[in-house]
Amino acid sequence: MKIDGRAFRSIWLDETDHWSVRIIDQTKLPWTFDIARLSNADHVAHAIRAMQVRGAPLIGATAAYGVALAMRADPSNDSLTQVIAQLAATRPTAINLRWALERMEQSLRTHPPAERADIAYQAAAAICDEDVATNRAIGTHGLSLIEARARSGRRVNLLTHCNAGWIATVDWGTALAPIYRAHDAGIDVHVYVDETRPRNQGASLTAWELGKHGVPHTVIVDNAGGHLMQRGAIDMVIVGTDRVTRTGDVANKIGTYLKALAARDNGIPFYVALPSSTIDWRIADGLSDIPIEERAASEVTTITGRALDGSIATVRIVPKDSDAVNPAFDVTPARLVSGLITELGICAASEPALAALFPQAREPMAA
Repeated sequence: MKIDGRAFRSIWLDETDHWSVRIIDQTKLPWTFDIARLSNADHVAHAIRAMQVRGAPLIGATAAYGVALAMRADPSNDSLTQVIAQLAATRPTAINLRWALERMEQSLRTHPPAERADIAYQAAAAICDEDVATNRAIGTHGLSLIEARARSGRRVNLLTHCNAGWIATVDWGTALAPIYRAHDAGIDVHVYVDETRPRNQGASLTAWELGKHGVPHTVIVDNAGGHLMQRGAIDMVIVGTDRVTRTGDVANKIGTYLKALAARDNGIPFYVALPSSTIDWRIADGLSDIPIEERAASEVTTITGRALDGSIATVRIVPKDSDAVNPAFDVTPARLVSGLITELGICAASEPALAALFPQAREPMAA
């Protein structure tokens, strides 16, 4: 995707030294476009934990480069074990993190330490390139849904929650990929963007990247979605996800479940876009088996924005003696999902449908 006419990925190797890693610091958006440099595994762990990078596919890609940086510094078996454990502990819900780390470890364990740094960088680059191709394919399959709606001759109004755009992946995005493809194809689309409290990834990130790409959009408070659905203002909901069970339950940013309920009550299709690396074939029950990250209460009790004088300020928005709880994700049961948009096509949110679309996953499912 492009920012002010320049093509970017969300993560890349430094053009000068060709070994350190560059990322877009998402904690600075939309006020400042800041590129951060990661030069060791500690930097990578901090970037993931502090949400300088976020979004399940990008977390996995960043962790892969974290392993490469560790192997450059120390390619021993102990170092490999340590960095896998360190990065795996950064965030618990997104399955892409574990997927990428397991893939990196499998690529490296059987090779002597002297070869590991080069192999690790190649493996991390492959994960990134595959993510780009995968998300473009998700966009192609999801485009067909928007095209079908557009045949009525009127604008297609979509709603999305959180940020599942190109800065949540290496490029293109998941939930936003079909929207970008539709916009680029000349289809009249408009996106209602949930603000997505408490971190405001919709208002800060989704709105920013849609605006940079020229996609018409409107930011709404999280609780306005149901009202707009009742009024006929929403044609379709597309969201991303951090983990999908083999039975089709979906873990996504807190508030997604409520959107799914409102969509079902109003007869509005509710789709989830995801790469196959986000499917956790080892678990069946999302409510009991998916770990839900609990983040700091300060994310709820404070908010950061641009003050009227132009400065960036963080202010407390609740009484000083009030506490807060901050679950970062919720689980939407498969019965509320109209379909899963993957790189291989669209399928029902069910175990038979997923197994049919990804037959190579049958063995892991039985493990």
